[in-house]
Amino acid sequence: MRYFKADAIITLIDLICEGGVTNIILDYALISLFDLGIQGAAVATGLGYSITAVVGFLVFRKKSNLLHFQKPVFRGGVLFHASTNGMSELATSLVSGITTLLFNMAMLNYVGEDGVAAITIIMYVLMFVSALFIGYSYGVAPMLSYYHGEQNYEKLKKLVRFSIRFILGTSILCAVISILATTPLVSIFTRPDSPVYALAVTGNRLCSLALLFVGLNVFASGMFTALSNGMVSAVLAFSRSFLFTVASIQIMPVLLDGVTGVWLATPVAELLGTVMAVLLLLKYRKRYGY
Repeated sequence: MRYFKADAIITLIDLICEGGVTNIILDYALISLFDLGIQGAAVATGLGYSITAVVGFLVFRKKSNLLHFQKPVFRGGVLFHASTNGMSELATSLVSGITTLLFNMAMLNYVGEDGVAAITIIMYVLMFVSALFIGYSYGVAPMLSYYHGEQNYEKLKKLVRFSIRFILGTSILCAVISILATTPLVSIFTRPDSPVYALAVTGNRLCSLALLFVGLNVFASGMFTALSNGMVSAVLAFSRSFLFTVASIQIMPVLLDGVTGVWLATPVAELLGTVMAVLLLLKYRKRYGY
């Protein structure tokens, strides 16, 4: 119990201190305050990744930790299995550009360039919160794999249950905060007198419903990857990030009032992904003993 709780705490501290937040702060400082333009953005991104690497090195360099660095050994079969097991991450990366393009086209069709700017703002908010769940899933994955390989089903079950409770609670909290703090969040990116502002405020309040489902979807996909079931993980990731999203972008604006349907496309896609994730979690529960 103490291992996975400590691992989760380390991951959360890592997220708060490193990449994302650092990048945002440095972007503002270097671009806005010091007027360094694109060069400032590049420096901010580089420093964000650098801090991530340093924190990871400090955590895993100690041999007293359960997870720590060791001298690498080449095993081709293991490398191939690891590569195929990560198909879900590949699928997500490949389709993200396509879905972004479809969202931009839909907004151009209904409200023009202001809509593209508004949905870009909202995507920043969604990606920031998603990074929290991705970071937690990556942090807890080694423990899932360890307990699964050790066949320690008691600890595996406790870890999965703790993770689900944590994710559900955090999801509700993030959704509430995003909805209540919509105005200050949008104000970071655009002025209140801008036409983009009104669009983004309305859109963020609707899109924030997706935060109720993102966490469980990310964790379920990451958990199956950790349990060496890359196929199920890939099906979950591809369905949620591509199939359901594309279908929602096409169908929701027709069912609802144009742009409102676009705003609700992401929550609907994530909801469908959660339904699939829950069904698969229940289906494989006895097989993996969680």
